[in-house]
Amino acid sequence: MKIAALQMVSTPSVEQNLDAARALLERAAGEGAELAVLPEYFCILGRSDRDKLAVAEAFGDGPIQRMLADSARRHGLWLVGGTLPIATGDANRVMNSNLVFSPEGERVARYDKIHLFRYDNGTERYDEGRTLDAGSEPVAFMAAGWRVGLSVCYDLRFPELYRSLMQPPCDLLCVPSAFTYPTGAAHWEVLLRARAIENQCYVVAAAQGGMHENGRRTFGHSLVIDPWGEVMAMRPEGEGVVTAELKRERIVQVRSQLPALEHRRSF
Repeated sequence: MKIAALQMVSTPSVEQNLDAARALLERAAGEGAELAVLPEYFCILGRSDRDKLAVAEAFGDGPIQRMLADSARRHGLWLVGGTLPIATGDANRVMNSNLVFSPEGERVARYDKIHLFRYDNGTERYDEGRTLDAGSEPVAFMAAGWRVGLSVCYDLRFPELYRSLMQPPCDLLCVPSAFTYPTGAAHWEVLLRARAIENQCYVVAAAQGGMHENGRRTFGHSLVIDPWGEVMAMRPEGEGVVTAELKRERIVQVRSQLPALEHRRSF
């Protein structure tokens, strides 16, 4: 199966971001992708944390969700729709939700980001818990016979989440992200490669990548990693599409030559 990670440099304008995402999805489909992944907050990177509250959608309907469904159907793609703010019933809080659509445009999965990012290096400060409610359930779905596990950005630092997704084992793990530049430069690739190696499956990470209108710089480096931890394709910064061909034989080869998943123990 050919997959695509879409890298964006999203703005405070939802309309502008949706247009950019549509163009990238068309390009990915034109390159033969069967599954595409958008980055975290593909639809809005506001000037403040609270900007996302104003564009939050009720689960099941809204212009962002319609765009995802329509694009999946138009291009015949499995679409892992980055994240968007989903209303909670509290006007001051939303869920950071990852919705998945089938090639028929049907919503087939919803994952709410479980781990909420907090960071302060004296210059950059983030605290997602101020506006977000955390999810609680790991989620995987089937796409054309491939088991695909869902996660978002900061989840990457918590290997126990990915272990829970490996019962039964996933073939592909998705990590839509908006990593900060300092944390990405330090830990992005090594964490993604570790998740691929320890779970012996493919990993695709679609990232925000560049300098945004709000002054924030995200790390980018959207990539695809194989089950042995080798980087197959990567884009450092800027808007674009990263594609790679997944092969079942590669998963079988890695898991048979080093059957680490069979050697797991629970404590």
